[in-house]
Amino acid sequence: MSTDTAQTGAGTVFPPKPKRSEGQWALGETTPLTPNEEWKAKEGGLAVKDRVFETYAQQGFASIPGDDLRGRMRWWGLYTQRRPGIPGGRTNSLEPHELDDEYFMLRVRTDGGAVDLNQLRTLAEISTKYARDTADVTDRQNIQYHWIRIEDMPQIWTQLGDAGLITTDACGDTPRVILGSPVAGVAADEIIDGTPAVERIRELFVGDEELQNLPRKFKTAISGNPNQDVAHEIHDIAFVGVNHPEHGPGFDLWVGGGLSTNPMLGKRLGAWVPLDEVPDVWHGVIKIFRDYGYRRLRSRARLKFLMADWGPDVFREVLEQEYLGRKLIDGPAPELPKGRHDHVGVHRQKNGKFYVGITPVVGRVSGTVLSKLADAAEAAGSDRLRFTPQQKIVILDVVASKVPDLLDALEEIGLTARASAFRRGTMACTGIEFCKLAITATKSTATDLVAELENRLADVPELFTLDGPGLTINMNGCPNSCARAQIADIGLKGVQLPNPADPQGDTVDGFQIHLGGGLGVHAGFGRKVRGLKSTAADLPDFVERIVRTWLKQRTDEESFAAWVIRADEADLK
Repeated sequence: MSTDTAQTGAGTVFPPKPKRSEGQWALGETTPLTPNEEWKAKEGGLAVKDRVFETYAQQGFASIPGDDLRGRMRWWGLYTQRRPGIPGGRTNSLEPHELDDEYFMLRVRTDGGAVDLNQLRTLAEISTKYARDTADVTDRQNIQYHWIRIEDMPQIWTQLGDAGLITTDACGDTPRVILGSPVAGVAADEIIDGTPAVERIRELFVGDEELQNLPRKFKTAISGNPNQDVAHEIHDIAFVGVNHPEHGPGFDLWVGGGLSTNPMLGKRLGAWVPLDEVPDVWHGVIKIFRDYGYRRLRSRARLKFLMADWGPDVFREVLEQEYLGRKLIDGPAPELPKGRHDHVGVHRQKNGKFYVGITPVVGRVSGTVLSKLADAAEAAGSDRLRFTPQQKIVILDVVASKVPDLLDALEEIGLTARASAFRRGTMACTGIEFCKLAITATKSTATDLVAELENRLADVPELFTLDGPGLTINMNGCPNSCARAQIADIGLKGVQLPNPADPQGDTVDGFQIHLGGGLGVHAGFGRKVRGLKSTAADLPDFVERIVRTWLKQRTDEESFAAWVIRADEADLK
């Protein structure tokens, strides 16, 4: 972007000023430039909760005006879900009100994915009583319901509140749920426990009126685990555990990551942040986003676009001079992770107990399953569980003698810790079943794919051991990448394709395929092979073929992503 620039005494551009108005408040550009900015300026998102209690719950769905229904409700974790029966080919041709069903999706905020047994049972009861027994573990470490009626929201909020759970800022242009290591405070190899920072940010800033009108959503990740288990590279802000040679354990600061249609990896600011300063630095970064973030176009309103224009040096200087009033300490980059980051299986904690990582298929559970999970955890002596950024669940604090019985009890409810590479490594977004943006089905398609691959590749035992080669398959129903298609070994983006059996007839669910994406050692968005697409029906054939080719051609313990970089294009089709 061409910019007018101001110079500091040191000669650094501080900060670049776009030639055209981007709606940056810090530059005096406060006139709303989009319909979203107009209604946000008129009244904040948090205000709608009182109307739910006083009006909408009594008068029903039809009483909710559009700005509340498709806007402010999100500040409390509520989205209207997709009306059943609308095919994916019509997603982009219908108006929002034509796609709306009279039910909601509801996200419950669980920062760091942490719940105790009482909270887990509360989540289970809400599912069975109000959500037709639906519940998904999302890659945002929380629980997502469907079929929620507006009439039931007062009771749901009351029940959640009694258990210490909230939906505040679960969606909307707000500071969303904070991702944290699922094994924070217990992992034997942990660099530093980020839990105090997660809890302090939640205490101080969730629901803060000054942070309720951001340009878009703001995603946070904090982890001191050396396996880098929170996908820090794709967050607006991330704190990554690192040992400073002089100051000891702390966090490396990353800013400006995000996926969707313009994926970008976060940038290191080169700053080391001690644990007790994380909330203050976080607050400075989010205020930069609020004040300097772009509001002219929703498609350019994420922090990653500001970072792309400023660069990390300018961003750090603005943070230090305008928002912190002090210099940050220079620090080293974190080491590349050496192990798997999903915590599946049985692992020793630093106190001698064990944590058990289990694998619901593509995050899909139910209230019934969550209730049985609570019973199994309690029988094993645990009162703490955590949802993970990989749509998995971890049970903490299990004594050694209880582990075998716990594993058997989990198998009985379909939550195994002895997972295949496919069950362990496959994620899927909500898809067309409930999402108004989706073009294809995902949860059912991915579930069928996992089962089919486990059957077809049963002759490859290494794919059925926890220390075998890892493989990630991420399935998205649209380009928004809620399930992170661009950073998977096999990334699948939903499209409609001609029906092979009837090319002139209706289209069928299909997927564009990206190969070799990843984070950590192979951080990047993978390799695009021209024209590489598959119908949903043909996906098992494609995945089986490419997995067998990889295993045949790999050298030593070569990862899928590393193989994709050097593979012949013919072997990738």
